[in-house]
Amino acid sequence: MIENFLLDPSDIRVLRVLQRDASQSIAEIARAAGMSQTPCWRRIKKLKEMGVIRQVAAIVDREAVGLGFVAYAFVKLTVPSRENMETFDKLVHHWQEVVTCERITGAVDYLIKVVTEDIKAYDNFLRLKLLDNTLVSDVQSRIVVNTVKDTVALPLRER
Repeated sequence: MIENFLLDPSDIRVLRVLQRDASQSIAEIARAAGMSQTPCWRRIKKLKEMGVIRQVAAIVDREAVGLGFVAYAFVKLTVPSRENMETFDKLVHHWQEVVTCERITGAVDYLIKVVTEDIKAYDNFLRLKLLDNTLVSDVQSRIVVNTVKDTVALPLRER
């Protein structure tokens, strides 16, 4: 787990630029963040070493690659024990259809975001992977009809 630490305003500016477009050169990032290249490069290196920047990746348009169906599934475990939760946590890492998995409080144990080609592929995932597992006692699905906002950028604020 990452320790809490304070980011200074320059860190925040660099992170905002990177969240918009991490493919820019160090010179472009530094210019947009209002600093020179070497300090900018050092900040990015430090933020990676500290675990603030976990990964740099391309964000793929899911519909452009034929993944036009999105559903959220509320998953209830048969017995929500520590062992069952750890097992389920490991399982979802093997299911490529699951793009986000959150352990939550309330009447269900997990909220997962599932992305597939179409409703038939979602049905196959639901029946053959999720419900076929003895850990799962119930699944309630919510199908996305329109995505209004989709961002990976965090709302970073200067203190």
